[in-house]
Amino acid sequence: MTIKFQILKTIKKVLLLTVATLFFISCESNINEVRKINVVEFNPVGEAKDFNLKYTDSGKIKAVLVSPQMLDFSHLEFPFTEFPKGIKVTIYDEQGNKSFVTSNYAISYTNSNLIDLRGKVKITTHDGKILETEQLYYDQKNEWFFTQKAYKFTNKGSVIEGLGIDFSKDFKVLDTQSITGIYSI
Repeated sequence: MTIKFQILKTIKKVLLLTVATLFFISCESNINEVRKINVVEFNPVGEAKDFNLKYTDSGKIKAVLVSPQMLDFSHLEFPFTEFPKGIKVTIYDEQGNKSFVTSNYAISYTNSNLIDLRGKVKITTHDGKILETEQLYYDQKNEWFFTQKAYKFTNKGSVIEGLGIDFSKDFKVLDTQSITGIYSI
């Protein structure tokens, strides 16, 4: 009788272990499903390769944006457009003069109208002014550039280097923070 009791006891242990194992295995997949509920898919809703956009106003070209890749994240709560391989922008003024903006990376935030340019950012104006930095923001609504990063500004042979600068899109209003260099006024 003790052998039967031991066999029954062993069978109960095996059954209990099997049921417990099945319970934990089935709960694990449910836990993973619950975890997925709060995860937002972070994939673009659109992608463009060799992107070339011409912006016109009243039949005149105002700007041309060229990029190897554009990713559209307009479906997110805070929508944005990303240019992970950089941009080259040609801007035309009222007289048809060209200025250029380049960067290795760019992201444009739809709701705030803010553009974040990163990696070897360079602005070259039609009259020879050059601004170089590693990161530069552009406020589209106010047509205003700004950075807190190191920069180099060249104008007619004068070079200013510093940390932090704000300026209007036409460089007519320029506010530098910490500067070094010689500049003619």
